[in-house]
Amino acid sequence: MPESHGDPGPQELVMTLLGTYVSPRESRRVWSGGLVAVLAGLGFSDGAARIALARLARRDLLARHKAGRLVHYSLTRRTIALLEDGDRRIFSLGRREREAGEWTVLWQSIPESRRQARERLVRRLRFLGFGPVQDGTWIAPHDREAEVLALLAELDVSEHAGLMLGKPSAGLDVRRFAARAWNLDGLSARYDAFVRDFGGCSGDLPDAEAFGVRTWLTHTFRAFPSLDPELPVGLIPAPPNRAAAVELFHDLYQALAPAAQRHFDEVTEP
Repeated sequence: MPESHGDPGPQELVMTLLGTYVSPRESRRVWSGGLVAVLAGLGFSDGAARIALARLARRDLLARHKAGRLVHYSLTRRTIALLEDGDRRIFSLGRREREAGEWTVLWQSIPESRRQARERLVRRLRFLGFGPVQDGTWIAPHDREAEVLALLAELDVSEHAGLMLGKPSAGLDVRRFAARAWNLDGLSARYDAFVRDFGGCSGDLPDAEAFGVRTWLTHTFRAFPSLDPELPVGLIPAPPNRAAAVELFHDLYQALAPAAQRHFDEVTEP
């Protein structure tokens, strides 16, 4: 397990697996026993894997289907939408320089009775590149108005939130302010670790090994949109190893795809 992806939970890893290997997303059903076997190969017990699948189904992220003695899972509409949003952020990260423009400021006072909606809002804000300034106030260094308005409407919390677009004052030290909202030193260290962990990997591996490397590669890289706000060029320099990490991810993701997909399909076939 590469150092750079930390210690993931099985639910998060299941989402990586389904987002990476299940196509077409709208109709394919995956055998539960195969998913348990795949997770076992990645270091999780059968019990932990089955609990993770059941919890994802309770959260309406997986749909459960029973045919005789076999149980299969498919993606729900909510999950498909989340994965498509995730793909846009993951595969566009670091691919073009971000110019200075309007920033987005969001403040919310969602009541405790709507705690689940508040937690979902925070997770999605982080994935859109927002950072917390203080309790209930978040900023993003780009115009995220359309995405945030859609998110507030989806969660039905628009009445508890405010939204504003603007630019930071040139009279203030924006670098110091940004360091309060995002852990920029930690982000650089994460990119360094990613390049160190995966830089020596070959694109020509046996199926099972290719599957393991590609899965951890994807799962690790999925964290970067929630950590990297892609601050405008000229304002704050990009992390030194971001470009190398982005190139490495795209190269290995494509090179390992055929072998990794064969292994996933073989293991998840009843």
